Amino acid sequence: MAATATPGPILVLNGPNLNMLGIRQPEVYGSATLDDVVRLCERTAAKFDRKVVAFQSNSEGALIDRIHQARGAESGIVINPGGLTHTSVALRDALVIPELPIVEVHISNVHAREEFRQHSYISAIATAVIAGMGIQGYAAAIEFLARPR
Repeated sequence: MAATATPGPILVLNGPNLNMLGIRQPEVYGSATLDDVVRLCERTAAKFDRKVVAFQSNSEGALIDRIHQARGAESGIVINPGGLTHTSVALRDALVIPELPIVEVHISNVHAREEFRQHSYISAIATAVIAGMGIQGYAAAIEFLARPR
């Protein structure tokens, strides 16, 4: 009987300003830091004997380059695109390239906020969308991608 290959790691991408979690508008985004988010993702993935690779950038180009690298290397993508959610067709187009399941995550409930935050270029290509669960949304996304289908 042939051994089954372990799926690749799950890529956790965070866009602009998410490096400021815990400092920026804690009344909206909470007091957890990006390091807290990464640790939560790692702990959640470990429950399924999986790994995560985390990447954050304030640069749209760096995020796109990292998405390109995911093809053939990772098994799924969790992405909080930050403000690029509402503005970046280029990011949306890049997310199609790796041909991986994508979970779009937002810490706040973007649908209950300003009108411009209620449109996402990413949602239409995402496998799932999670909004308003705080950083627990990342754990839900990791669990969704890590569970055997």
